[in-house]
Amino acid sequence: MCLAVAVLPAPEQLHAQFTDPHNYDNTAVGINALELSYAYAHSDASIDTSLIVAGASFNLNQGIIDYTRYFGLLHRLWWVEGTLPVAGLGGSLSGTNISRSITGLGDSSYTLAALLKGGPALSVAQFENYKPTTIVGASLTITAPTGLYSSNKLLNLGSNRWSFNPQFAVSHPFGTGQKWQLDTYANAAFYTENSSYQRVTILRQQLLPGLEGHISYSVSDSLWASLDTRYSFGGDTFVNGVDQNNRQQNLILGSEVNISLNKQNSLVFEFAKPLVHRNGPTYTGFAVKYDYVWGKGYK
Repeated sequence: MCLAVAVLPAPEQLHAQFTDPHNYDNTAVGINALELSYAYAHSDASIDTSLIVAGASFNLNQGIIDYTRYFGLLHRLWWVEGTLPVAGLGGSLSGTNISRSITGLGDSSYTLAALLKGGPALSVAQFENYKPTTIVGASLTITAPTGLYSSNKLLNLGSNRWSFNPQFAVSHPFGTGQKWQLDTYANAAFYTENSSYQRVTILRQQLLPGLEGHISYSVSDSLWASLDTRYSFGGDTFVNGVDQNNRQQNLILGSEVNISLNKQNSLVFEFAKPLVHRNGPTYTGFAVKYDYVWGKGYK
């Protein structure tokens, strides 16, 4: 028996399967952000939450290096982001003596995003007078098959396929002092074929759309917390053209706490657990992130 597992670490989906709340907040141009994070997860889906392995149990420990650069274009705020995961993954299959562990690089991902409304390109000095307003944004994340992958291995840290994830976002601050914020995201994952799945078979997966809602409250200028939810559906898989009849329906609940230590340093804590997982991952995980920002005029 062969157990083949892939990993597809899109940003934020690996930590808690969410795009972060406040992800589309306006930011001054010329800013750089470096994020170092650690995530732990127990699941039946390896780190690729789009593929389920029946009877499997996985424990994941993962570190991620993420770099983001913000810039102005056509008078709007844009940013580019690159993510590189390093993971240690162990797994077993119930009812068998099959088990294995692996450590190495996962698939890297790259994002291009822009604020289409409510996000003017502002210098650090101009941003001091910026008042938050309703924002409309969009992004495209591409995940490349750069991770460790072997078609005859028990576990893999790479997916051996590309994925493309467009996303549309609306963020709306409200309430007294605009301490509350509602972030809503609509996204969809498109996958190319894995032509070396389990040595000789071809894996194809259909579109996996998702909807997210995040409600957050700013306790102070340096602390906010959120309640997060994500619903995804679809993602049927085909092996050598044969439908596996595994259409997914997933509802995940999570929470995030963001603590700003000062203007340049912050800590983030995340947790997520599925409430509904029809052919979806029984995923429970948490993550800790450290963010450092710098740039001209920023101190």
